[in-house]
Amino acid sequence: MDIELGIQNVARPVNFSTDDSADKVSQTIAQAVESGATIDLTDDKGRRIIVPAKALGYAIIGSETKHAVGFGAL
Repeated sequence: MDIELGIQNVARPVNFSTDDSADKVSQTIAQAVESGATIDLTDDKGRRIIVPAKALGYAIIGSETKHAVGFGAL
């Protein structure tokens, strides 16, 4: 699952992949925003991404499909 978090006053978004489902990620973010706590997610390499909910600008929760990129002659 690809995740993109936009942080207020930060030019670049935080991008990472996680093994969690879209529903679990969405629920974690919603609960953190509602309570004013921190968003605490774990990426697919075991690293923790912790963002203050008040600093969140947006969240994009992508599909679980991995896309291969290829280059070929036309």
